[in-house]
Amino acid sequence: METRAASKRKANAATIVIVEKQHPKRQRVVLGELSNLPNIIVPETQNPRKEKLQCRKNPNTKKQSLTNNTLSFPQIDESHVFEIFEYLHAMERKRRPMIDYVEKVQKQVTTTMRTILVDWLVEVAEEYKLLPDTLHLSVSYIDRFLSVNPVSKSRLQLLGVSSMLIAAKYEEVDPPRVDAFCNITDNTYHKAEVVKMEADILKTLKFEMGNPTVNTFLRRFADVASENQKTPNLQIEFLIGYLAELSLLDYDCLIFLPSILAASAIFLARFIIWPEVHPWTSSLSECLGYTPADLKECVLILHDLYLSRKAASFKAVRDKYKQHKFKYVANLPSPPHVPSYYFEEQ
Repeated sequence: METRAASKRKANAATIVIVEKQHPKRQRVVLGELSNLPNIIVPETQNPRKEKLQCRKNPNTKKQSLTNNTLSFPQIDESHVFEIFEYLHAMERKRRPMIDYVEKVQKQVTTTMRTILVDWLVEVAEEYKLLPDTLHLSVSYIDRFLSVNPVSKSRLQLLGVSSMLIAAKYEEVDPPRVDAFCNITDNTYHKAEVVKMEADILKTLKFEMGNPTVNTFLRRFADVASENQKTPNLQIEFLIGYLAELSLLDYDCLIFLPSILAASAIFLARFIIWPEVHPWTSSLSECLGYTPADLKECVLILHDLYLSRKAASFKAVRDKYKQHKFKYVANLPSPPHVPSYYFEEQ
């Protein structure tokens, strides 16, 4: 015998229409023709100083939570900070790509082709409103895969969308489906090809998908970057995020650990906004574990990217950060050179 409540539930259930959730239709973005240009071998950089990993907490600093491009970081028991960053620094070395894989592993892929792919993935991430962490992880997966597997020119875009698919599944609450990534390539690749490449990438990564990226370190250090300044935190945080994404375009930046890139982005962002003030402080040095001299090479490369002395023809990142939601930070003026005395020991 059926209860009245059960009868009511059954009647209500009969009227429910289940609608499968779908992503809104996206405008397709097709990767342009990849060109071949010569490559340059760049020497490896120095290791960071382990003895300066402990970050001194500033009790007067107020955290800012950003939309979509957030650099805010959850509260951490300070007793665990040292252990966490010891682990992150160990993992950024263990799971980093080969710094000269184009010269030693690849037969068809060039540095310019890689830049074209990354520039296009920035557009894809914007199209699907993906998190910055998803973009950074995608590029990391691409570089780690290319470090051990030769890839043909025709399959490089397939590697890109499959890497972003994995990163989206790892980072996003509601990642785009496989069909969406096929569609974004104008159906150049079928669903089965994307799934097969996804499996190949995961095997190459040994299913180790959680490597630290530049964004990992920036989330922790965003507060320290704007210390003792009257400029709103949002502007410098967006500028730091812009510099971090510019670094993804440049193959030369593979010689730097993510923590060095993060520290250099903070150094340069502070210089761009406050050029008359020394960009580095004792708090930053203690927090990030680097001196200005450690960052000089990386800062100069990022500055060249910012001033379009490098990768000038690639517009996706630059156009993205010219928008109002990012405070137009790509339009901020910068002195043409960083004074050499800013890199000297204080």
